[in-house]
Amino acid sequence: MASNSIGNIIKLTTFGESHGIAIGGILDGFPAGLKLNFELINAEMARRKPGQNKLTTQRKESDLPIFLSGLKDGITTGMPIAWNIENTNQKSKDYSHLENTYRPSHADFTYQEKYGIREVSGGGRSSARETANWVLAGAICKQFLQLQKIEINAFVKSIGVISIPENTNFDFDFIEKNPLRTAHLETAEAMETYLKRIKKEGDTVGGEISGIVHNLPIGLGDPIFEKLHANLGKAFFTLNAVKGVEFGSGFKATKMKGSQHNDIFTNENGKIVTETNNSGGLLGGISNGMPLTFNIAFKPVATILQKQKSVNQKGEETQLEGKGRHDACVVPRAVPIVEALVAIVVADHLLMKRVNTI
Repeated sequence: MASNSIGNIIKLTTFGESHGIAIGGILDGFPAGLKLNFELINAEMARRKPGQNKLTTQRKESDLPIFLSGLKDGITTGMPIAWNIENTNQKSKDYSHLENTYRPSHADFTYQEKYGIREVSGGGRSSARETANWVLAGAICKQFLQLQKIEINAFVKSIGVISIPENTNFDFDFIEKNPLRTAHLETAEAMETYLKRIKKEGDTVGGEISGIVHNLPIGLGDPIFEKLHANLGKAFFTLNAVKGVEFGSGFKATKMKGSQHNDIFTNENGKIVTETNNSGGLLGGISNGMPLTFNIAFKPVATILQKQKSVNQKGEETQLEGKGRHDACVVPRAVPIVEALVAIVVADHLLMKRVNTI
């Protein structure tokens, strides 16, 4: 496959499957001279890994990377940063009953038709296990963005039918203090009660992640094929289960008049800003200095612990039931992954901006 990379100047290429020996990646084009904080990297990896609480899959992985190149005494050299992350907790037998059966809403059918072969155990390359590579790369890019004082905050806005009320003040400090990674105490309690019921039913739900990026410089993004939000959208849609992405007002804009939606420019202490931010910090695909805001919609997890009808590779009708370790809702675990993708794309655009201007 020629689709295992993302980025232009900073380029991430990954490899590995869910139940293989290891996964890993190469982060090329990263600037030299940054002393990495490995405690921050390990903390980001811990945010993503499974088995964090009773509401997530209980697969246990240490997710400690082994760096192979690109560092000298913990400082980036400008050479490709390569790493390896061992898979230590595979349970392939959990998937043996699916060897010849297509799971509803999974990639089994399309992989088989495209490649003539597929990895049953854990979904192989299509598994969210791959996202450990993204979080590692994002943790490195976040440290580069910290030098620019760029802050990325993502949180769970909704799970199923439970959502943070409109016009609520978000508490970013609360996000990592609750298992649902939402930014509102009362909503977190309602989400947890709801999700426990869904899990007891053997079912799953989706939800939404919202994000805000502060202190982006003006001028990130190019006018046509390298628009900032186009590259962010591509990165977001690479994440398993994503069904929709909005920036700024998003789909709400369809119900507004131009006179309501336009962001009026004003001078604030000698700085040009806008009175509102319906554009979500983007004009013409280029950052305008206002906070970049986005919303991502996730579908319910496709593996449910209930009996479902399907067909096997011969087209014969059959019945299956999910087994093993699965999430009732992936949205909380996706928060650090979303932040990592934002960090990778923004870091890439920062270097692209340097190339395009004097």
